[in-house]
Amino acid sequence: MLIKKLIIQLPRGLQARHTTIFVRKASSFKSEIVVAKNGKTTNGKNIMGIMGLAVKEGDEITLMVNGIDEKDANETLEEFLLNKVQI
Repeated sequence: MLIKKLIIQLPRGLQARHTTIFVRKASSFKSEIVVAKNGKTTNGKNIMGIMGLAVKEGDEITLMVNGIDEKDANETLEEFLLNKVQI
């Protein structure tokens, strides 16, 4: 299991468009993906769960990835959340 704390760098955070992209990316992996913010956790492949966390730019989240492709999943999602790849 990989666990990483991240400060969200996406402009406007995980609003609807970014959440859709995040969930699409997360769903492309077989690993279990969990996102946590302020003690609340949700499945990283659940669009409503992610929206419910109300993640804004500058917020700290914890990304937990567990499974056979966890390294690739963690790298891809981290790059997206830190706004290091084109959206």
